[in-house]
Amino acid sequence: MRLLATIIAGLLIASSATAGQSVMLRPDAVDEDGIVTLADLFDGAGSAGQVKVAARSGQITVLDAGLVQGLARRNGLDWANAEGIRRIVVRGEAVERPGSARGNIEVLTYARSLAAGEIVQPEDLVWTKVAAAPTDSPSDADQAIGLAARRPLRAGAVVSMRDISAPQVIKTGDLVTVTFVSEGLSLTLQGKAMASAAQGENVSVLNTSSKKIIQAVANGPGQAIIGPYAQQFMPTAPARLALR
Repeated sequence: MRLLATIIAGLLIASSATAGQSVMLRPDAVDEDGIVTLADLFDGAGSAGQVKVAARSGQITVLDAGLVQGLARRNGLDWANAEGIRRIVVRGEAVERPGSARGNIEVLTYARSLAAGEIVQPEDLVWTKVAAAPTDSPSDADQAIGLAARRPLRAGAVVSMRDISAPQVIKTGDLVTVTFVSEGLSLTLQGKAMASAAQGENVSVLNTSSKKIIQAVANGPGQAIIGPYAQQFMPTAPARLALR
């Protein structure tokens, strides 16, 4: 028993001795010279801040969070990543805004081709100068990130809001669980979706028992809600993952 206690104490001491300096990931990682370093990614990186992580070749660079965490640990920095972040987006400092030099318009374009239904990710968007742009071209990447392609979109095409929409959580013909909620009372029934809907959108559901049509609000994959609390699932300003 005494031997076991000695071993455990030894492990705790070793763990304490090798623990690195705790650091926090910067919420807006920016690189100014094309070389991404630990100082660009973490607050309080200290002398380890000069360690190179990657080279940035475009307006943004996407890093694997697990690899970054390992590199930081090897250089004496401890990033817990409690949020479970999988990718880290780093942008360049010199990002021009629409309507800048020489009268050209800078707009968001697709860095790769997207299939219908694919979700727009931060690394799928790049700023590009063009002579003209659609009137509904977003002025900020946040407006497009997290939305789904309505149709196939080719790499290099200018982003237009009419080509993307909120991801559908219910499709026509899906079996849907409809829940009625009102001050502690909760009732559910099964129905068939008569149309497709994104989260927060209205959807018509056929009650398979009574054959009546119910107007509900989609609140998740295969889920809809009716009653007084339905409106809280209709977001007026959905949150988006931001590039900057």
